[in-house]
Amino acid sequence: MEKSLKRPALLAALLIALIALPTVADAAGFAALTSLATRVLIYGIAAASLNFVLGYGGMVSFGHAAFFGIGGYTVGILYQHYSLGEPLFGFIPGTNQMLITLPVAVVLSGIMAAIIGALSLRTGGVQFIMITLAFAQMLFFLFVSLKTYGGDDGLIIRRANELPWLNMRDKHTVYYVCLAIAVLFFAVLWRLVNSRFGNVIVGLRQSEKRMAAIGLPAYRYKLVAFIISGMGCGLAGALMANFLRFASPDMMHWTKSGELMIMVILGGVGTLFGPLIGAAVFIVLESVLASWTENWQLGLGLILLFVVLYTQGGVQALGARLVGRSA
Repeated sequence: MEKSLKRPALLAALLIALIALPTVADAAGFAALTSLATRVLIYGIAAASLNFVLGYGGMVSFGHAAFFGIGGYTVGILYQHYSLGEPLFGFIPGTNQMLITLPVAVVLSGIMAAIIGALSLRTGGVQFIMITLAFAQMLFFLFVSLKTYGGDDGLIIRRANELPWLNMRDKHTVYYVCLAIAVLFFAVLWRLVNSRFGNVIVGLRQSEKRMAAIGLPAYRYKLVAFIISGMGCGLAGALMANFLRFASPDMMHWTKSGELMIMVILGGVGTLFGPLIGAAVFIVLESVLASWTENWQLGLGLILLFVVLYTQGGVQALGARLVGRSA
């Protein structure tokens, strides 16, 4: 009973801390902490989306940056056509309304995930990794070649998308919008993981042949999981484009997929909140190490090596063991 009450209390305390963070950060003279926390929330959504297929489904995708970039460019392209007053393809009006751009980004990312997943999931192992990577790089070079939308210089979004009754120019407002979306996202993800569908995905990771033997269509379940995962990354990309007011092909580069995978490994593969913790650790380490040296990736690599070899499940597992010992 005590353990069952401990986790909700911990989550409630974390939520209260996140709500109070901008006020506390400003009072303490660390106003930049709000922007840092906003990045953590956005990358946490993207990393958790990848973890849904990687940690729970056993599908090692190295192309999830493609969906992240599609989400970002959806916001950027719709805003550009809105600001120019020119419909996309001559009949699709542009918009700067977040209630429109976010759902469109999620849907387009899901469609692209369906296409990539339908082809990639016919393979497995190293072949699956390489095919997802190849698709992401194809999209990367496609957007580099689109000079209409900035080419390799990227696409500037002069103003963040608007929400009714909210000032989206205020960084605190943007933070709270991202926090609300992140809370809703993780609530939906928790429901998915603990549903029959989530149990099937975990079962497919453990033994696909056994699940197929009891009559479950493995390919169909894995494809749906891949689509859901891509939609989550697209949502994160759309939020990042609004936060940075910028979208670029770098959002689709294979190194971005690698960063998302590092976040998942740092926090804990196959855990619900591990990717969010991993995103926080990664971004904080990046900020701190980059202030010390240009070769900050070397320090990050050593820390990642330590996490993989000695934490037995990432930072979340290490923290749980430390709390258990002190209790």
